Amino acid sequence: MESYLSSITKQFEYYKSLGDKTFEQLSFNALQKEFVQDSNSISIVVNHIVGNMLSR
Repeated sequence: MESYLSSITKQFEYYKSLGDKTFEQLSFNALQKEFVQDSNSISIVVNHIVGNMLSR
């Protein structure tokens, strides 16, 4: 169980670092922009993902 938890923690930290690096490259306006008409911006998508993760 310990190695499984350690593995999951490392994987989470890896994907979090990828997300953090992505956000560092984007301006506030890019995060708010709808790239396709009637679509969600990056910030809206991330907000929904965070809400789903917190509810579980």
